[in-house]
Amino acid sequence: MPRLTQTITAPNGLKYEQPIGLFINNQWVSSSDGKTLSCINPATENEITSVHAATAEDVDAAARAARVAFEGEEWQGIVGTARGRLMLKLADLVESQQHTLATIEAMDNGKPYSQALGDIEEVFSVFRYYGGWADKNYGQTIETSRAKFTYTIREPIGVCGQIIPWNYPLAMAAWKLGPALACGNTVVIKAAEQTPLSILYFANLLVEAGFPPGVVNIINGLGREAGAALVQHPEVDKIAFTGSTTTGKQIMKMASATMKNITLETGGKSPLIIFDDAQLENAVKWAHYGIMGNMGQICTSTSRVFVHENIYDTFLQKFTDYVSKINVIGDPFDEKTYQGPQVSKEQFDKVLGYAQSAKEEGASIFAGGEIAQSRPNGKGYFISPTIVSDVQPHMKVYKEEIFGPFVVFVRFSSEQDVIKMANDTEYGLASALCTSDITRAHRVAGKLKAGMVWINSSNSSDFRVPFGGVKQSGVGRELGQAGLDAYSSIKAIHLNLNLTTSI
Repeated sequence: MPRLTQTITAPNGLKYEQPIGLFINNQWVSSSDGKTLSCINPATENEITSVHAATAEDVDAAARAARVAFEGEEWQGIVGTARGRLMLKLADLVESQQHTLATIEAMDNGKPYSQALGDIEEVFSVFRYYGGWADKNYGQTIETSRAKFTYTIREPIGVCGQIIPWNYPLAMAAWKLGPALACGNTVVIKAAEQTPLSILYFANLLVEAGFPPGVVNIINGLGREAGAALVQHPEVDKIAFTGSTTTGKQIMKMASATMKNITLETGGKSPLIIFDDAQLENAVKWAHYGIMGNMGQICTSTSRVFVHENIYDTFLQKFTDYVSKINVIGDPFDEKTYQGPQVSKEQFDKVLGYAQSAKEEGASIFAGGEIAQSRPNGKGYFISPTIVSDVQPHMKVYKEEIFGPFVVFVRFSSEQDVIKMANDTEYGLASALCTSDITRAHRVAGKLKAGMVWINSSNSSDFRVPFGGVKQSGVGRELGQAGLDAYSSIKAIHLNLNLTTSI
């Protein structure tokens, strides 16, 4: 019998039991062909463990388990209030295990432990939020004529396939699981191949909370195999995906064969506009958080910073000084660390490649652009925070999503010009601006082509507020009440009250 758990001692000394199998129908099972994926600690480049990798056959088993659960009385027969209680109990269990879950994410993803702890707080907060919504999916009564009673009801979509990214492994899972479960759906969720460990540990909490078998199934695997099988499976009614725009386009094509409901949250190249009347100290702090948080591995990172020519040099220097002060690079479990490693060797090489591209195209590397000199023990995927100036719109670093601690600075002279430059991108996930003029703030916010706009802040999202983009940054919305719309369908019912009237 293949091993399905492993005792692991984390770098901070925590010893725990790590599930490494596939979670199907509330049971741990091995992959049908025995293949595994290696999990690498990006801070040390050492293997943590390996997990079973799902095949198309395994995906089929998970999807069919979810279908049986969806149609079964044990899940469909309970009212929303009871579903909500299960979600609230799950939230309590996540909170009770927050230190273990944060440790796993810091080890598997490379983010500082203190930041991982904040991510887990969001996880249990999201489940509490949507647990409260579980019995509030109201329909409507609609007046048509005296001879009819017409009303609508909201119904779950069915079996939902969910594909989560590696930058916020468990938080992104909660964003999708929360509304799906609140609406009464069942789920097959595929973990990111780089960071599967925290959601596998989380799976046992689902059983402890009392969720029936098959309601949530969790698989590991490669996107090209397990992910593709999930997207194309005939028993899957909806696909929700967070990741790159390129992969999102492939998912749209594959899902179209069975006309699946889809929600996509894809790439971004978000602008931050600093007007010359901005409060500089505040603007510097938010510009830093907007691109350097989570090692720059955030889809909404404000990675293009447009600064008015009157304050450009001053702002650039203040920003650089602030980065050098705050971005302490080191071991994710060192409480002084602000910036951990990039998640993988692939991502590490990609970011360094963009630094080389910037030089070749004539931009100036104002700071960074190299392997961090302060790498612990000389190992790990650590990159020095990179600041690039003299950037022009034709350059790759201006146009393409880099997904690292890498920011480009651009001068502007007028409001009209900067709005045009900010919107000159295929993406439209988020944008931000800093100004002391509230009238201008609202005027510019209305003209920016993005799903979200922050005024005098950046990346200050909230799980109670809709999240999503326009253009090639995605389809649909997650979080807030809008998240429920993505996981429910409206059925209209027409009741004829006058049975004696002819047609």
